[in-house]
Amino acid sequence: MFEGITRGLSDAFKKLRGRGRLTPENVKEGLREVRRAFLEADVNFNVLNDFIGRVEAKSLGQDVLARVDPSEQIIKIVYEELCQLMGPVDPKIPQRADRPVVIMLCGLQGSGKTTTAAKLALTLLSKGRKPLLAAADLQRPGAVEQLQTLGEQIGVPVYSEKTNPVDVCRNAVAQAKRTLCDIVILDTAGRLQIDTDLMDELKRIDKLVKPDECYLVVDAMIGQEAANVAKAFNDALELNACILTKLDGDARGGAALSIKGVTGVPIKFVGVGEKVDKLEDFVPERMAGRILGQGDLMGIVEKIATIQKDISEEQMQKQQEAMQKGTFTLEMFRDQFGMIAKMGMKDMISKMPGMADMIPPGEDPEQALKRVQGMIDSMTKAEKADPDMIDTPRRRRIAKGAGVEPQEVNQFLKQFDQVRGLMKQMAQMSMWQRLKMVTGLGKAGAFMPGGMDGLKTKGDTGHRKTAKERAEERKKKKKKR
Repeated sequence: MFEGITRGLSDAFKKLRGRGRLTPENVKEGLREVRRAFLEADVNFNVLNDFIGRVEAKSLGQDVLARVDPSEQIIKIVYEELCQLMGPVDPKIPQRADRPVVIMLCGLQGSGKTTTAAKLALTLLSKGRKPLLAAADLQRPGAVEQLQTLGEQIGVPVYSEKTNPVDVCRNAVAQAKRTLCDIVILDTAGRLQIDTDLMDELKRIDKLVKPDECYLVVDAMIGQEAANVAKAFNDALELNACILTKLDGDARGGAALSIKGVTGVPIKFVGVGEKVDKLEDFVPERMAGRILGQGDLMGIVEKIATIQKDISEEQMQKQQEAMQKGTFTLEMFRDQFGMIAKMGMKDMISKMPGMADMIPPGEDPEQALKRVQGMIDSMTKAEKADPDMIDTPRRRRIAKGAGVEPQEVNQFLKQFDQVRGLMKQMAQMSMWQRLKMVTGLGKAGAFMPGGMDGLKTKGDTGHRKTAKERAEERKKKKKKR
């Protein structure tokens, strides 16, 4: 997500570093790179021109010219303008004391509207609301059955009947009143393209059911066209907000930057995965931070807090003690993969400051994780509990079981040994000390493939160690711990 823009902006800011002050010439040079990055990300041309114009006007202000760090000044200005471009966003969903709130979802076919209806219902359920889903998409075969299946999966009732979309929506609202549901989500029909029939049907529902909010579900993968689709729907229905889906699959992110500028309609939620729990609030300030490569630490904290609800206090205490004593085993390390998988590796990397730059282009972090998982799964219980016992024959056996080379097993074990030491160190630090340490490791390139080796350099021993010498070293290490 936003990989292209982030790399392009990083290149632009590098050109400004080391300049004594901002001048019209170096501002234009830097903004030329910014423009190129945004165009490659498929940002709407008119939106981009306005954005660049505002950044340039602010950059050439007298108060900025007098300062000495041009790259930081430009970053600050670009950040502020990105926040303005995508926001403000009101995260609240309306609530009524006398009747259920009605939210109508609309969009083109294939945008993920039905799945998004279930995701929104689950999000509202987690906030203490009592939603009802209305299966008003009677055009697409299987749409009603799909919504019913998703409703059962998340524990939300689904109203359906084989009449017409307007009656389904009206009767769903009546059903919500009877069952004391406080919010109704209308899943309306989509089309392969914007046409008169689609708009007429939506207008009838809008006129007769009078939804409180109308959200457009739009696929981020269609790029700049997403803004044009949003504009067409907004002209017909007066949208309240957009929900952007498949943002995790779009490395460009032009749709997120264009929609508000073209339509004036903010993005309220973003879908970052196929599962029903993968809907997030759209927070412009956080998104701007991610675009600029500053990450979204608050997003990570919230995700970890959600996942930790499923982990027992006893498990957490056991892991914490193991980290402090330096007895963190490969089995414990393997247990962490479930948490990482729940968080979504790619999404986590996009939220970690600087992590996207540390992974070479084209490298799939999920594949790397699976490779490590395979190595650990090929070990015996004794080997997982005591990695120091893994000698050359054992490495060969593990490598064969995992489908990797023995040197890959060796490299992983070295890195695990160093990580275990760092975890022990970090377990005894304050939160601020940990953040400083992680930032320092990032700048040192510690998270690059093989980068941990750069933290501890081994001197020239003058000869290759024998198997006996290596075994002695392992024993000494074990005694130390």
